[in-house]
Amino acid sequence: MTAPSMADEPRHVRITVDGAMGKVVIDGTDISRSLQGYSLQHQVGGPPVLMLHTVPHRGLDFEGLAHVAVASPEQDDGQVVAAFLANIDPAALERTALERDDLDGSRHELTVAMLRQLADWAQGRG
Repeated sequence: MTAPSMADEPRHVRITVDGAMGKVVIDGTDISRSLQGYSLQHQVGGPPVLMLHTVPHRGLDFEGLAHVAVASPEQDDGQVVAAFLANIDPAALERTALERDDLDGSRHELTVAMLRQLADWAQGRG
């Protein structure tokens, strides 16, 4: 039997950060002690995606309005990037890239703007 995936249903998420320390609460349950980190990505027009990186050998018990996925320790960077890119709305990317202030009129300005926009979204900016 496989564990239920929390990625299918949006969950209420609250993250508070005070310097280097953070608190992650999902549906009213503080799960911070079970985490070694998290990544939050949000694309305009869709719900945020919260990737949880759990502490090895420690249980994670929570109910689960972001889509939540628990990262696999075996997941490599390429898989993480591919999952991020799979959730990108091409129309939103093009529209947002064309509205950037740093377009420079060069031959490949749209491609450069799209790559910069993807980097911004990956880092939680804009």
